[in-house]
Amino acid sequence: MAIYFDSTYAGSLASENALRAIAGEAATAYADLHGGKGKGNDFLGWLTLPRDYDKEEYARIKLAAQRIRKQSQVLIVIGIGGSYLGARAAIEFCKTQEHNREGGPEVYFAGNSLSPNTLAGLLAYCGDKDVSVNVISKSGTTTECSVVFRVFKEMLEKRYGKEEAAERIYATTEYSDRSKLNALALQEGYERFLVPDPVGGRYSVLTAVGLLPIAAAGVDTDALLKGAQDAMEEYSRSDDLFQNDALRYAAMRNLYYRAGKKIEFFASTEPDLTMLGEWLKQLFAESEGKELRGLFPASAVYTTDLHSVGQYVQQGERILFETMLNLRQPAEDITLTEIPGDIDGLNFLDGQKLSFLNRQALEGTRIAHFDGGVPNLLIEADHADEYHLGWLFYFFEKACALSGYILGVNPFDQPGVEAYKDNMFALIGKPGYEKMSKELKERIENNK
Repeated sequence: MAIYFDSTYAGSLASENALRAIAGEAATAYADLHGGKGKGNDFLGWLTLPRDYDKEEYARIKLAAQRIRKQSQVLIVIGIGGSYLGARAAIEFCKTQEHNREGGPEVYFAGNSLSPNTLAGLLAYCGDKDVSVNVISKSGTTTECSVVFRVFKEMLEKRYGKEEAAERIYATTEYSDRSKLNALALQEGYERFLVPDPVGGRYSVLTAVGLLPIAAAGVDTDALLKGAQDAMEEYSRSDDLFQNDALRYAAMRNLYYRAGKKIEFFASTEPDLTMLGEWLKQLFAESEGKELRGLFPASAVYTTDLHSVGQYVQQGERILFETMLNLRQPAEDITLTEIPGDIDGLNFLDGQKLSFLNRQALEGTRIAHFDGGVPNLLIEADHADEYHLGWLFYFFEKACALSGYILGVNPFDQPGVEAYKDNMFALIGKPGYEKMSKELKERIENNK
């Protein structure tokens, strides 16, 4: 087992008896998922992806990543939501938040906001550096991505000319007439990679969506896929939640929700897992937050946030439970030594490693929060490496799908995301939204 699931401080709401009471529902959810009988069953391509991925395209991904590493000092990844969160989480998990100082192309993510300050700053940073772009959009019409890609496309063509610019642009999209990006890639000669139809964005990190930027950053994608494949095999052995940690975690989440918990608070004592927390927030929020149901996912980094939101977790409303993420072995460690005069009172730690302190902070926090009425789950990996991350990615994807089925929602759609898009299209004057535009502008004016 590459990861460990510890429910020591799960509390009475998710006790063994409570789990036995929900075991039948969990087994049904497992059967629906594996039998393709549940809601959204046309988006189950991720379920066997670690084994059944397109080997030919994967070889092209690795070749393109090598080319990017040779031709560019900077890689700009343009995407939003699932089109960037998994890749960024993987790069920071495996290469740390300081990855852009380690050699190879610096990887920056754009197209996930419409901030002119952010985009202008990134353009200025690129300066006269050699740049490649990976634009990721299934439809090619996502406004944030399309706007930012226009800007970088113009920059590359001015700098290199259209022909060389085309060799520096990689398009990850749907291979169909529905995709504007696919049409543009064919017209301009960009190398294309596939967003598979049966894989939704938030489950797409192990497709070209995630694998191309991850590989370009120097992360071992073979090991990443191997970890996910082993997890796939492990969590496909049994529909017994006492034998299947992904299913047990999914069941526990629903038990907490039914008991009145409204928030799942993801926390880690490793800053390099910050973006993994962001990936988890999208995975669970878009999968379960619908039909006026679902836990609200939040995330924090300890001990940093113990000095801010930690106060609320300890003594605020009892509306949340914690899922803590931890690494058992650091890639590097630091040994503390005594100082003359013991001015800071810490000489008693002489010879101790910083990892020891970090672990005790985690254990002390778990006990404090549990004693304060906050149930706590712990998911640990041995190392911050590609294999363990691949396992974690698959564990959470599987648990999320199962949890959504137990909850009774379709964990593979996101109809609520379209509401803001329609309003924005109307307000920026997109053709076809004229009536809506007039209504919204009148509403805004009346509210001044």
